[in-house]
Amino acid sequence: MIRVAIADDHPIVLDGLEQLFRLETDIDVVARCRDADEAHRAIRTQAPDVLVLDLLMPGGGGLELLRAIAGEEVHTRIVLLTAAVDDDQLLEAIRLGAQGVVLKDMAPQLLVDAIREVHRNGQWLEHGLGGRALRRLLSREEKSSQAARLLSAREREIVRLVANGYRNRAIAERLAISEGTVKVHVHNVYEKLDVNGRIELALYARENGLV
Repeated sequence: MIRVAIADDHPIVLDGLEQLFRLETDIDVVARCRDADEAHRAIRTQAPDVLVLDLLMPGGGGLELLRAIAGEEVHTRIVLLTAAVDDDQLLEAIRLGAQGVVLKDMAPQLLVDAIREVHRNGQWLEHGLGGRALRRLLSREEKSSQAARLLSAREREIVRLVANGYRNRAIAERLAISEGTVKVHVHNVYEKLDVNGRIELALYARENGLV
């Protein structure tokens, strides 16, 4: 049995979700929450397997709750339920530990499917436009993280300047280092990222979130 808590500031949505889940033999609603504070208490006291969480709620929404539990030992997995798609908010929510995203205008069965997938330790990103955009953002961020791990702080700084059109002499002046040192750094960056030339490096930087 999947123990589920639901959090939304609209009673009609809570009623609809509870009725939807009652039709499923493997889902049990253990808590109904009207705001982030109630959802936080439910996580602490009921320890649901999955929390279906409205991203935007008055007085502290889903992001505030995710920030609050980020440093806690919480085993509840989070499925975000949202009407509006904001790439920055959704990306932050995933960074903070949300495992699923479902749009409110999608078929109800997709939410049920998302809960089951997330409960199996999977991830559910809506297949609509918002989901595609989010997957692109997550892929871009992962590539950016991989590149950042390969490069030193100084090399990342030089990559940003190269991508913005600075030549070696201008980079040297801006960073107060010798032009020869800049050339060494640029060469090392080419080797680490397996790129050939400044144009290819600039394209790589823009495609992988280094600028």
